[in-house]
Amino acid sequence: MLKDFLRTADLIPEDLETLLDLSETYKTEPFHDESDLRGRMVVLYFGKPSTRTRLSFESAVLQLGGLPATVGPNELQLGRGETIEDTARIISAYAAAFVIRTFSDEDVERFAAAATIPVINALTDGHHPCQSIADVFTIRRHFGRLKGIRIVYVGDGNNVAHSLMEAAALAGMRIVVATPPGFEPDPVVTSDATAIAETTGGSVEVTNDPLQAAEGADVIYTDVWVSMGTPESERGERLQRLAPFQVNEELMGRAAPDAIFMHCLPAHRGEEVAGPVIDGPRSVVFEQAANRGPTEQAVLYALRHGLLRGRETDGMA
Repeated sequence: MLKDFLRTADLIPEDLETLLDLSETYKTEPFHDESDLRGRMVVLYFGKPSTRTRLSFESAVLQLGGLPATVGPNELQLGRGETIEDTARIISAYAAAFVIRTFSDEDVERFAAAATIPVINALTDGHHPCQSIADVFTIRRHFGRLKGIRIVYVGDGNNVAHSLMEAAALAGMRIVVATPPGFEPDPVVTSDATAIAETTGGSVEVTNDPLQAAEGADVIYTDVWVSMGTPESERGERLQRLAPFQVNEELMGRAAPDAIFMHCLPAHRGEEVAGPVIDGPRSVVFEQAANRGPTEQAVLYALRHGLLRGRETDGMA
C-alpha cells in the first residue's frame, strides 16, 4: 500500500478514483469520519507562507477529529541543525501524519523514507500533488466526468503544471501545456505523464502556441508567473517573456463555449490573468480553492487506512 503522497504520479488511476469518491463524501458530509483522528495530532510544517494549503489542512484534520499542530522552520530543531531523518523519527512517535510545504523535493523524500507515518507533500519546487487532486475533483463536479476533457495549462511550466499533467493523465484527460520557449515543464515529468496517459486513453502535449492550444478547450488553467523564491532580478524578464501567455478574453474566446477558467491562487490580475476573466462567470477559482478541504481529508484518510495501492505495486514504476 502507498504510505506517502509525494507526487501525483505515485498514484494509479484507481487510487485517483478512490480519492475523488472520498472527496465527494467529505464535500457533502464534512464530518463523515469525525472520530477518525480523535486524540491524534497531525503536524503541518510550512517552510513557505501559505493561505489555502494551511487552512484546508487544518480544517481537514479538525473535521476528522484530530489536532493540527502547525509549525514553521523556527519552531523545530531543524533550524538548529538536527537532521531531517532524526526529526522524522521523533515526529513519527507523536503524530498520526506529517504534512510538509517546503522547497526541496529531496528533503521531503528523505523525511518520508525515515518516517513511519504518512508524509504528504503540500508543495515543493517540483510538485503540488494535493492541488492537483482538488483540480480534477472540481472539473469532475463541473462536467460530471473527466475522461476526454481537454484541459489547457498556459504560462510557466512549474510545479503546479507538473502535478496537473500527472493528474490529467491518470484521469484519461487530454492536457496541453503551453509555455514560452525555455519555460516548458520538466521533460522527465512530461515523459512520465505521457506514459501514464498511454494506459488511460488520455494525452499529453507541450507547445509554445497558447492561442492554438486553447482551441476548443474545456478548461483553461494558469498560475502565477513569478513564484516564491524567484530572484527579484528575474522578475522583469519573466513578465516580458510570459506576457503573450496571459489568459484574457481573447484566449478564452478560443475555448469551448462552456469552458471554465481555473487558477490555483494567489492570482495577479493583469499579469497571468486578466481581471474580467478571473472575476467573470466562467471562473471557478473560488470553488476550486474550497475543494482543497474535502480533498485534503480524502488524502489523509486514504493514506492512514491503506486505501491507495500506488504505482510500484501496479508495475508502472
